[in-house]
Amino acid sequence: MAKPARKRPRGKSSPEPEPEETISPAGVEEREDKWNLRPRTFEECIGQRDVVNALSISIQAAKERGEPLDHVLFYGPPGLGKTTFARIIANELGVQFKGTSGPALERGGDLVSILTNLEERDVLFIDEVHRLPRVVEELLYSAMEDFTVDIIFDKGAHARIYRSRLQPFTLVGATTRAGLLSPPLRQRFGIVRELRFYSPEELVQAIHRSARLMEVEVDEASARVLAERSRGTIRIANRLLRRVRDYAQVKAKGRVTPDIADAALKLEGIDEAGLTPLDRRLLEVIVLQHGGGPVGIEALAATLQEEVQTLEDMVEPFLLHSGLLARTPKGRIATEKAYQHLGVESEENRQGKPQRELL
Repeated sequence: MAKPARKRPRGKSSPEPEPEETISPAGVEEREDKWNLRPRTFEECIGQRDVVNALSISIQAAKERGEPLDHVLFYGPPGLGKTTFARIIANELGVQFKGTSGPALERGGDLVSILTNLEERDVLFIDEVHRLPRVVEELLYSAMEDFTVDIIFDKGAHARIYRSRLQPFTLVGATTRAGLLSPPLRQRFGIVRELRFYSPEELVQAIHRSARLMEVEVDEASARVLAERSRGTIRIANRLLRRVRDYAQVKAKGRVTPDIADAALKLEGIDEAGLTPLDRRLLEVIVLQHGGGPVGIEALAATLQEEVQTLEDMVEPFLLHSGLLARTPKGRIATEKAYQHLGVESEENRQGKPQRELL
């Protein structure tokens, strides 16, 4: 049973949350509008069944014991639902959700202020947890393990340490780069789950659900066109659905058909495989300028005038997942599938030789 909404401290009457934090009482439905497409319960979730099943068991066990859920770490490419799962955990536990991000916690006092205002079994969500400053991360160690935090007053010989006890809480961390987490922080998470790309069938279900919430009629064939170009990501599927809806409203009196969906996506620069202009440029640089590779990521970033992190976080995961790109010790290599997609004959085929083996 969900807890009743709690009163704001110090007599504040405004129901709006602070700008740096997202706070919503569990069990209270968020404002129903066409922009909010997030599922609110595990029953509404599509895909990631292994994650859903494991979390459901852990949450039920924690509720039966009256204990906070173990700290949870989600990792995986952007847009797969890490924030959504954090909110669902709070809803399923019937507790408050408070959210922030690693870069926003610049000083230890920022974290202490949040931790000391948590109530029993609340969920604290930290997005991009791998970007926490070192001093803030070290404060988390005792908070996660012992539910205490040390506050230092004064400096030098007059320094005093006050150990503040915290209410037991659950920390949910999210990261797109789990390898950048320090071992001490990573080992303090009791539940670690990877979120994977969604299958076309799961994306079709998600598109139908979003279309109902947006009051847009999308048939099976049109949903399939969208799903195949959504890069295995529900966030992208929802974004493309909005663009198709706009295009259909202006060009086809609101009627979405496969041809309309195809035309709208081509206008957005999304091709049949879901590749963006940046994706295609990266493959073209490897194939046309470097003979298919191998080529280093720094050279690619310099040629494309993009940041290395942009290529590693936004471009490479889907190209690797779709089999268009391969990473080797010597650099990136375009696969035969990439040549076929670009309509370019590979060097091996031109010379009548077998395709190179990936190192």
